[in-house]
Amino acid sequence: MFDLIIRNAKLVDGSGAPARHADIAIRDAKIAEIADLDTLAGKAKTEIDAKGDLVTPGWVDVHTHYDGQVTWDPYLTPSGWNGVTTVVMGNCGVGFAPAKEDKRDWLIGLMEGVEDIPGAALAEGIDWEWETFPEYLDALDRKPRALDIATQIPHGSVRAYVMGQRGADNEAATADDINNMADIVEDGIRAGALGFSTSRTMLHLSKDGVPVPGTFASKDELIGIAEGMQRAGYGVFEMASDLNPAEEEFGWMAELSKKTGLPVTYALLQNPAEPEGWRNLLKMTDEAVADGANVKAQIALRATGLILGWESTVHPFSMHPEYQPLADLPAAERLARLREPGMREALIHGAPHFVQAEAEEDGEGLPSGHGIGAMIALGFNNMFRLMQNGVPDYEPKAEDSIEALAKAQSKLPAEVVFDMLMENDGRGYVFLPLLNYAYQNYDHIHDMFENENTVLSLSDGGAHCGVISDASFPSYLLSYWVRDRSRGQRFGLEQAVKAQTSETASLYGLEDRGLIAVGRKADLNIIDFDKLQLAEPEMVYDLPAQGRRLIQKIEGYRYTIVSGVVTYEDGTPTGKMPGKLIRGGQSANQEKLAAE
Repeated sequence: MFDLIIRNAKLVDGSGAPARHADIAIRDAKIAEIADLDTLAGKAKTEIDAKGDLVTPGWVDVHTHYDGQVTWDPYLTPSGWNGVTTVVMGNCGVGFAPAKEDKRDWLIGLMEGVEDIPGAALAEGIDWEWETFPEYLDALDRKPRALDIATQIPHGSVRAYVMGQRGADNEAATADDINNMADIVEDGIRAGALGFSTSRTMLHLSKDGVPVPGTFASKDELIGIAEGMQRAGYGVFEMASDLNPAEEEFGWMAELSKKTGLPVTYALLQNPAEPEGWRNLLKMTDEAVADGANVKAQIALRATGLILGWESTVHPFSMHPEYQPLADLPAAERLARLREPGMREALIHGAPHFVQAEAEEDGEGLPSGHGIGAMIALGFNNMFRLMQNGVPDYEPKAEDSIEALAKAQSKLPAEVVFDMLMENDGRGYVFLPLLNYAYQNYDHIHDMFENENTVLSLSDGGAHCGVISDASFPSYLLSYWVRDRSRGQRFGLEQAVKAQTSETASLYGLEDRGLIAVGRKADLNIIDFDKLQLAEPEMVYDLPAQGRRLIQKIEGYRYTIVSGVVTYEDGTPTGKMPGKLIRGGQSANQEKLAAE
C-alpha cells in the first residue's frame, strides 16, 4: 500500500531529461515507484489525477532572508505560495545568530537596513530563544512548519559576537579574532548550517547607513573562517560583493575554494554603469573553475527593480518637500490628502529636495551625484506601469516608459506617474528596474542562464518588504521564461525545471531532493501550466506589529507536496506540517538505501 499515487502526470523530473507521462507512487516520504501510465500496480491511501498537469520536483530556493520570519511563520509566504519546498536563508552576511542580548536590537537594525524588513515586526516576532548558532538551530528545529528550511552563518552576527563594537565598526580583525570567528563558524557547520555568508557591497548598509560588518574584511579573515568550515568538513561560502576590483576578489575566492575544497558562490547582476561587465566576471568564473576552483555565480530571473506605490518604502514623490507631511500618515488618510484640491498640482510641479537645494545654490534644477535617489525621483525613462493587459510586465519596452508616454500625451512625466499611482483606488504601481536592465531587455539573462557555472537564485524571499516581491521567481521562471516571453529566446521547460530544482539543491549538497527518482525525497508540485500566472502585487499589513510587506499571489499550483504530504491544494494551505530543519548536506545514496 502506497501513501499517495499521482496518476497521468506529465513528469518533468528535474534531471533535464525530456518530459514523459508517468504515474508516481510515494511511500514513507520518498518516491517509491515511477511507472508508465496504467502500469503502476498497487493502491494508495490517496490518489491524485494529474491529467493535463505538469509534475515537477518542489522548488529549492537558495537565496532567501526568512531568518526572522522563520520563527513565527510556518508557511514562509510568499515562497510557500510559489511551490517552494526548501528554502536556504542566512544570505548576504546578515541574520540573528549568534547574538548576545545587548546586540539583539542592533542585529534587527542591520537586517532592517540591508533587507528592508520592518524592525518593529522583527522585534515583536522574534522570541530570542538562543544565543549561539547551534542554539538558534535547536530553536528552529522545535517549531512546526510546512516546508523544509536550511540556514547559513552570517558574517555580521559572528563579527559582532566576537569583536563587539570593533566588529560592528568594520575594524580589522586580529589573529585571535579570526581564530575565534573560525571556531564559531566551525561549531555552526557541525550543528547543521549549510554554509557561511558575507557581504562586500556598499549597497548593504545598516539602518544607520553604516556598511555591514565584514564589508572590508581582509583575505586572511575570509580564508581563516573558511578553514573553520573545512575543519567541519562541509559548507558553501556565499557572498554579495561589488567585485571591485574584480581581479583581487576572484583571486581570493579561487584561492579559498582550492585551498579548502569548498564551493564559493556570489551574486551576478548586470550593472547599468558597466552593461557588459558581467561577461568579464563570468569569464573569470570560468577560468577559476578551469583552474580547479568551485565557483558559482548566482543570477536573477528578472531585473532587480522597485515596485513604487504610495504605500511603498519609496516612490517618485517621496523626496518632495510637499509630500513630507503625508509620509507617516496611515494609508487611508494619506490617500485622502493626496486627493485634496491642489495636492496633485503641488507634487507634479514640485521637485525632490536635492533638486531644490541645488537650484537655490547654483540656479539650475538638474540633479547631480544623487544615485538611486535621482533614479527614483526622476528616472522617468526607466519607469513603467507595472500592470499591462491585466498581468505584471517585468520586461517592459522603452516606448512604454513614463517619459515616452508623457511625450506622446504632451504631459509632464510627473503628471503621468502621479495618475498611475492613483489608479486602482490609489493602489497603482510603477516598476523601476535598477540592475539587470541596462538595455531594457532580458537577452543577457538568457546568456547568463546558458553558462554552466551559473545557478538561478536571488529571489530574496522575505526581504525588501516595502518595494520588492521577488519570491515569485520560480513561478515566473515557468510562466514567463518558458511559456510567455515574446521579446527574445525562452528557456526550455526541462532545463528550466532542472535549474530551479536539482541544480540549486546540488549547490548546497542537498542531493536527496530536486529530482523525482526512486528513493528521493517526495517534494513535488502539480501545476496547471496554462493557468500559471502571477497576480498584481498588493501591500498588506500582516507581519507582527502590523508590519507592512508587498505580496503577490499566484494561480496555477494545484498541489504542493512536501515529504509526501500535501501542504497546499489550489493555493490554500492544508494545515499539514511535514517540513523540517535541514542539518548539513543530504546524501542521495543514503536516502535511496533507506527507501529500499
